[in-house]
Amino acid sequence: MKVEVTKEWCLAMANLEGDAEIGAGTYAFDPVFNGESLHEESAEEPTIAFSRFVRLMRRDRGLTLEQLAEDADVEIGELIEIEDDMRHRPEPRTVYQLARLFDVPGPKLMQIAGLTASNDNRLAEEAVKFAARAESVAALTAEERAALQAFVMVLSKEDLEPS
Repeated sequence: MKVEVTKEWCLAMANLEGDAEIGAGTYAFDPVFNGESLHEESAEEPTIAFSRFVRLMRRDRGLTLEQLAEDADVEIGELIEIEDDMRHRPEPRTVYQLARLFDVPGPKLMQIAGLTASNDNRLAEEAVKFAARAESVAALTAEERAALQAFVMVLSKEDLEPS
């Protein structure tokens, strides 16, 4: 069977696309993520906040990376990348599994992980503050524990007031 693609067919399909711009450097609309690209460039600070958030939550619960991987049902290699490479973009499934385990909203954690665009500047600002206060140490300091708890509260709020 021979399929013939005519100019008319191509124009008809382009009209169906409407004004959607797809090409080099532009991402297609993905209905699963309501138009938010999984690979959209985002500020580095929220990604750093995600890395530090995962590490501090793990340490706060007294878990090894191996235990966290098992409890969250994610690959240990992915967790190592998350904690050690602040520029690493985690898999969406991993973020949702961690959100479930840590009892924080998945969509907000996706934003902090840099996987979806943030519609809330206050969340991004709080992520930057959290990342700045959270330093890697052997045990959580009182300040880190307070920063972690405050950030969990911000993540768990239904709606943040616009700044």
